[in-house]
Amino acid sequence: MDYYQFISDIIDQKQGKLTEASDQIWDFCETRYQEHRSAEVLCKVLEEEGFSVQRSAGEIETAFVGTYGKGAPIIAILGEFDALSGMSQVAGVTFKEPLQEGANGHGCGHNLLGAGSLGAAVAVRHYLERSGLPGTIRYYGCPAEEGGGGKAYMARAGLFKDVDAAFTWHPWDENLAYNSRMLATCQIQFTFRGNSSHASASPHLGRSALDAVGLMNAGANYLREHLISEARLHYAITDAGGHSPNVVQAKASVLYKLRAPRMSQVKEMIQRVCDIASGAAMMTGTRVEHQVDGASADLIPNFTLSRVMHQCFTELGGAAFTEDEQRFARGIQDSFSAEEKRIVRNGGGRILSEQLQPYSEEQGYVYASTDVGDVSWIVPTGQVYVTTCAYGTQPHSWQLVAQGKSSAAHKGMLLAGKVLAASAIHVLQHPAVIAAAKSELKEQLDGEVYQSLIPPEVQPAASRAV
Repeated sequence: MDYYQFISDIIDQKQGKLTEASDQIWDFCETRYQEHRSAEVLCKVLEEEGFSVQRSAGEIETAFVGTYGKGAPIIAILGEFDALSGMSQVAGVTFKEPLQEGANGHGCGHNLLGAGSLGAAVAVRHYLERSGLPGTIRYYGCPAEEGGGGKAYMARAGLFKDVDAAFTWHPWDENLAYNSRMLATCQIQFTFRGNSSHASASPHLGRSALDAVGLMNAGANYLREHLISEARLHYAITDAGGHSPNVVQAKASVLYKLRAPRMSQVKEMIQRVCDIASGAAMMTGTRVEHQVDGASADLIPNFTLSRVMHQCFTELGGAAFTEDEQRFARGIQDSFSAEEKRIVRNGGGRILSEQLQPYSEEQGYVYASTDVGDVSWIVPTGQVYVTTCAYGTQPHSWQLVAQGKSSAAHKGMLLAGKVLAASAIHVLQHPAVIAAAKSELKEQLDGEVYQSLIPPEVQPAASRAV
């Protein structure tokens, strides 16, 4: 049986259902651990397609696992569906216009990611039924990739422990089989508590939590000089203590995001940043509490699986885009900054990338983070990037949100589903590939054992007040 044609036909037949699911999730634009409606959209399609669905997987309300088949090997398809706060944007326009000022939006294309992965799982399910091939396909509904570390919590709950290989994808501005590492990260909320007082009549009686936040940030800025060059240290003041300058602020909070190539390096950074926070509290006579807010392991690419995915992508080819789709994408590029337009020029002036990028045997490095990393420490994990937006579109931008319901985005989403499905079927048919992928992962880990940066007592949360 020609499985390329078979899965392409299945996904084309399900095109309306998959596109509707993606667009509904775009409309809901729910952020970390609040994706109840988005998760239910995907769960219902899985059930309609014959999957048994475990909701609240790992005791995480918006996580779920859809399963079809029986026995080994067990292949996982990873899906995401969370949005970003403050990214509201009207779809289908080439200018910035929030749907609702300050509201959420899909600035990373996870509406497409979740639906494309869903298409892959459905196609593999139908192939297993038709071919009689042994094995199990699972769709993992993974919440809170954006800062919440959903897969880390799912990994901690043991949801991936019996999986033989995992596949996923991400919406992007070109087509390629991914073989780069990504940074480990940990997000920590620091809350300082002092004493309020009249800032003019009795300032000596006050102990300013806001001063403590300021001193902590100053200390962290000095720390940057003494971190390895690949490390990153970001912060956002989440509570400045109020809006009255004549009050000594008794409570203030700052959220830190730490990144480094390895989890062990992030652990060292955590200790140093916590020491700085303690010093700021001592200097201001305040108290400080800290709480891990989310974390992700460094991503370990698997060349064995990425070669398979590149081969499958080559067989399927890239999407062909119409003149109207190119015109809309060009309008998006016209809205770019001068620096972003320079990226487009350096890329040959592409509008929408149709070609598959050459495969590289050299391991790259991307200075970003993903909780796919936590899965990649446990299970050999392959990933592709697929064109869904104008070349040069930056993630977490209004331009990406504006393209999230476009026909070009839908084409890329459906193509991604086909590549993932073909890759899953390939390894189901060739157990030796799975064995080689596992051997490669063992070699890359070199004796290291996965241990999440999230402490055991910390539970998933949409937001924290500490």
